[in-house]
Amino acid sequence: MPLITQYEPVLVALQTDLIDEKMKEALQGDCTRSAPGIEILSVRVKKSTIPESIRRNYEQMEEKRTKVLVSIERQKVAEKEAETQKMAVSEAEKTANVSKILMEQKLMEKESSRRQQEIENQMYIARQKNLGDSDFYREMKEAEVNRLKLTPEFLELKFFEAIADDTKIFFGDKVPNMVVDHKMLEVFPIVALK
Repeated sequence: MPLITQYEPVLVALQTDLIDEKMKEALQGDCTRSAPGIEILSVRVKKSTIPESIRRNYEQMEEKRTKVLVSIERQKVAEKEAETQKMAVSEAEKTANVSKILMEQKLMEKESSRRQQEIENQMYIARQKNLGDSDFYREMKEAEVNRLKLTPEFLELKFFEAIADDTKIFFGDKVPNMVVDHKMLEVFPIVALK
């Protein structure tokens, strides 16, 4: 071609959109109810040319609407974050209160245990003191009784009991001589038997 140096082929075809089909069905439903006998064969939606000023106003309104929606969503997110943070703080306070209660309970248990041990120690000390006092009193009474027993008659009785335990009986003409300490004779005079 003499004046054209370059060209691009463009396919031009009739396009049926899903929106067109839905419009056809909706219109057919209305016509069947309102005016029976009318049949819708086809619906074509043409894209109209919008003047530039109206398009700009529409885009500005959509931009403002989008900004408002974004700010509303941001506010919702901020409210959710605040609620989440409030719940976290509440949960932390609850955990802290539970920990405080548990700690106080443990301290009270330890204090109670310490008091119980202290009472048991005091009871043990008092029991040991009573046992010591009673032992001392018993030994003092025994010493007093023993002191009262230490009379010359009692000592002589014990001497004869000791000698009687070792008594030997001899038969015959000769009786062996008995060895006696002179000090014992002074304290305990022995009657000589023939």
